[in-house]
Amino acid sequence: MGNRLTQIATRTGDTGTTGLGDGSRVIKDHARISAMGDVDELNSQIGVLLTEEFPAHVADELRQLLSQIQHDLFDLGGELCIPNYTLLKEEQVLRLDEMLQKYNEQLPKLAEFILPGGTRAAAQMHICRTICRRAERSIVSLGILEAINDAPRQYVNRLSDLFFVLARYLNLQAGGSDILWNHVKSPAN
Repeated sequence: MGNRLTQIATRTGDTGTTGLGDGSRVIKDHARISAMGDVDELNSQIGVLLTEEFPAHVADELRQLLSQIQHDLFDLGGELCIPNYTLLKEEQVLRLDEMLQKYNEQLPKLAEFILPGGTRAAAQMHICRTICRRAERSIVSLGILEAINDAPRQYVNRLSDLFFVLARYLNLQAGGSDILWNHVKSPAN
């Protein structure tokens, strides 16, 4: 993997380019940099989420899961940082599938669209979901321009679904429920 930074203010980006992990340089608005930035933003938002209060009986389990996701996202960022490099593994995607099944089985079936909200932690989880969807769009855009592995796309797709399920799970575990979309139909004219 690329060199570790020992100095943050290198001034090498002053011309509008930035270095990738393989030593090449690209413009700072390159699709690869956008994807990396969205993944980094998601990881940072998970850091904010981890400062929230979770229901005591599920707090340790959720904190451990979110911490693992942060490490996975760092792997994903590393893979995006180095063209033609593989760091994210299929096992990491499969782990998300397992977590999706585990938490979704504990929820009532959805009969209507839901609004983001409920507890503060659930609302933060929804913010993670929307940032994850943006990261997914950025990764798909990068994949149109350059060949990338399947795992990055698959991982963020599963992860955004997991964030949706975990937001619902947090509301349920806190004694609440989903906030249903109240779609009022206009009277016929």
